[in-house]
Order: sequence, then structure tokens, then C-alpha cells
Amino acid sequence: MSRIGKLPISIPAGVTVTLKDNEVTVKGPKGELTQYVNPAINVEIENGQVVLKENENEMLDNQKQRHAFHGLYRALINNMVIGVSQGYKKELELVGVGYRASNNGNIIDFSLGYTHSIIMQLPAEIKVETKSERNKNPLIILESCDKQLLGLVCAKIRSFRKPEPYKGKGIKFVGEEIRRKSGKSAGAK
Repeated sequence: MSRIGKLPISIPAGVTVTLKDNEVTVKGPKGELTQYVNPAINVEIENGQVVLKENENEMLDNQKQRHAFHGLYRALINNMVIGVSQGYKKELELVGVGYRASNNGNIIDFSLGYTHSIIMQLPAEIKVETKSERNKNPLIILESCDKQLLGLVCAKIRSFRKPEPYKGKGIKFVGEEIRRKSGKSAGAK
């Protein structure tokens, strides 16, 4: 059995978890999420906890895959419970002269040193806020109940201008350390 998969998931107050035809639905104050669960894993809701067990009757090609599913689905359901109760938040920082971002609803307009501005439409599940303060790098703050979707959107935004190792310019997560290179060294005689 998976060590992660054995851990029960406690359901906080205000969150409901339902199971129907191998689909787990989690509802809470921040939203509603649904996840399909492979038949090799049994999901049981009892005493305010969600418990996942391996289904020994379900034939799967190998035992290792069943163990992997056990830990995977436990982690996914736990992320859903945390997401609908507390939510997830990511902050991106734009480092570079003239780099700007502004939003109008769920549409973000980036100015990243290219000849054109980049306009991105975000999914409805994500709330966005942009901050531009004098003498500070512009910030993009993204919030959502879906951890997976939030990570995908952050990765897409970061791909517009990845941080480069010489000056550190680009889009990075707040608190992320960029490994810096020294650049050209003076010519030795």
C-alpha cells in the first residue's frame, strides 16, 4: 500500500464530499470540484473522513500501478478539499525595465519588452489582481480553488518570459531563487 494513500482525509466544516460512479465531488465555500477515480481504488466516506483503499478485486496489469494510483488519488482529493475550503494563491513578479501587467476582469495585458503586448484570457475559476507600485516590481496575484488549473496558468504566464540567469530578468514566482551566472570574465593575457 502507498504510505500517502493510507492517510485519511479529514473533511472540514462547510465542505461536503459525495461519491457517485467513481466520481468524487467536493463542494465548499470557495467552489466545487470533481475528480474521476480509477476503479482500482475504493473511496469510502465515513465519520467525517475520506478513506481510500486498494480494490484487490479489480484486475490491473501490475501491483505497482495500483500503489501509484492509491497515493495519486489521495493527494488529488486532499488538494480538492483544501482548495474548496481555503483556496490557493500564487504570486508572480515581473523583473525587468518596462515590464508591466494590467488586468481588466479576467483578461491580462502584458508588456514584456516584445514589439507587441501579450493579451491572455484566464479561465473563470481564477481571480486575478495586478499591483504596480513605484520602485517595486509589478506583481500578478492569482487565486483559485483548483490547484492544478492554477499551476497550469502560472506556468503559461511564466513561459512568456522565463527568468534568464545573467541579469535575472523575466517572470518569476515571489520568493523564487534564480541561479545566476557570472557572464563574461575579463580576458586573461
